Amino acid sequence: MKISRRFLPLAILAIGLPVLVPATGLAEGRVVRLLTIGNSFSRNATKHLGELAEAGGHELVHRPIIVGGASLELHATKAQAHEQDAADPAGLYADGRSLRDELLDGEWDFVTIQQASIKSHDLATYRPFANWLADYVARHAPSAKLLVHQTWPYRIDDPRFAKTDAQPGEPRSDEEMHRGLAHAYRTIAAELGAGILPVGDAFFLAASDERWGFRPDPSFDPKSAEHPSLPDQRHSLHVGWRWTKGKDGGPPRLSMDGHHANLAGEYLGACVWYEVLFGESVVGNTHVPAGLAIDHARFLRETAHRAVAEERARSAGERLP
Repeated sequence: MKISRRFLPLAILAIGLPVLVPATGLAEGRVVRLLTIGNSFSRNATKHLGELAEAGGHELVHRPIIVGGASLELHATKAQAHEQDAADPAGLYADGRSLRDELLDGEWDFVTIQQASIKSHDLATYRPFANWLADYVARHAPSAKLLVHQTWPYRIDDPRFAKTDAQPGEPRSDEEMHRGLAHAYRTIAAELGAGILPVGDAFFLAASDERWGFRPDPSFDPKSAEHPSLPDQRHSLHVGWRWTKGKDGGPPRLSMDGHHANLAGEYLGACVWYEVLFGESVVGNTHVPAGLAIDHARFLRETAHRAVAEERARSAGERLP
């Protein structure tokens, strides 16, 4: 199918806020061109975005620039290396293209940036790299709206929070991590005049919910667990405990991934992105990925909508309940 290059109304983009507006008055069948500069977290959060867009009667054109574990510094450094010497491999991604190549490849509606999750609570790690990237995007994709992808806190039982030798300033709980990253992302977004994709807020709202929030299984002891035993991880938004293939044909290995999103977390993240990019509520969207319970999916859509609404109110200076 041929892609039509229609864009969001300039009236929406001109206000300098993320597209956190009601759907009223927006035409059906929008085409949104999106370029994401990030890592596996942006891949997680956009995995189901195309299907949500299709179910909403829209079309998504998405170009991801993904480097595993990448920070703002990594992407900024690669772009700087390319500017100094276009032939320098350090300035190119795995496909042989540079960030400038990607930015110049069409008129993007939105370009997103994000910090590496492990650094997300530390505002100092955003500077000066976020500002440099924002200037670079403005220079090479001037029609694009810059959005800051707010990543999410790790799962409540992630080993990060159990360290006894944590460095000063290192978060000691998912709540503390969320508080730090939310402050850092909002501070940087305000400095850049960028919008926010409040995925981290949505994760924390969902994890804190009395009914739908994840609770660690107190009966599970990873030290004595035998394959294929796993804890009750109902309502988790993260991959969590899992058995993986042993190296060189060895026995399965129990591992913990409290960082990356699982199916529910990916869906929640995509619901937030949908509302911001397409400017309409995701609550009534009919796309539910296979394997996700209908009632859980409904809760996740409602939570994404709440996070976006609260960010809209915050941006407008309204008092939150």
